[in-house]
Amino acid sequence: MPKVAVVCLCYNHEAYVKEALNSVVQQTFKDWELIIVDDASKDNSINMIEEFILENSSYNIQSIFNPQNLGNCKAFNKALARTNADYIIDLAADDILLPMRLEEGVKNMNQTPKVAINFSNAHYINPSGDILRTHYVVNESNKSIQKVPQGYIFPNIIKNYFICSPTMMYRGSYLREIGGYDESLAYEDFDLKIRLSRNYPFSYIDKILVQKRVLPDSMSVKQYRKGNKQLNSTYLICCKIYLLIQNKEEKLALLSRLAFEAKQAFLFNRLRLFMKFSSLWAKT
Repeated sequence: MPKVAVVCLCYNHEAYVKEALNSVVQQTFKDWELIIVDDASKDNSINMIEEFILENSSYNIQSIFNPQNLGNCKAFNKALARTNADYIIDLAADDILLPMRLEEGVKNMNQTPKVAINFSNAHYINPSGDILRTHYVVNESNKSIQKVPQGYIFPNIIKNYFICSPTMMYRGSYLREIGGYDESLAYEDFDLKIRLSRNYPFSYIDKILVQKRVLPDSMSVKQYRKGNKQLNSTYLICCKIYLLIQNKEEKLALLSRLAFEAKQAFLFNRLRLFMKFSSLWAKT
């Protein structure tokens, strides 16, 4: 059984998918398996993936080609059902793992056996691969100049999006214990961080180990626009949080989150969701 499973989800990323996949092959840590899921791409992604598999036939690579688009959550869970790896990474097909990502992540997980997720700093890159900035501001030694929350950080997770999600490595047993991604949601990372941070600590690795590509049509750019399903999923996650909070600190964190999301809903003319967030705020 491989120590690490990297699940690469691809949808219409023909320009970037081979670079993402090659970043797995180039890892210094070699005890991995790669599960590639193409979620019914309409461009040339499938050909790019098949070409990569032929070029790297000596490696432990599986592929899933969905005939219909399932969305990230269902697509990831199909891959999760195929692996018993100790640790798991969800790699978007437009992002890049730097060579030490798996090695550093495995070392950290082995040293901190209760940790559910470790995460790191990251470069943001443009479509051409040029570095734009780091996720956490760094000094001349590439160390974060801010104190990054770690340990039992449930209130921090509620209040702020401070973790760069592509940098996360999951402990496989905990991920399976909670049933993987919630397939009723339009996106996965906020909900997963909430459910895992309720009971388990997180660990920060103060190194730049991932490159996250910023694209003009990415989900994070479009999340508040009219018709996008992400904001409704955020509301559903906030309803989950309401049932999980246990003390004043967590309540205040949820109130802060609800105020922020209500404001965004109002600014983007998502008035029905504005009312829902406001109602939950009043109830909290």
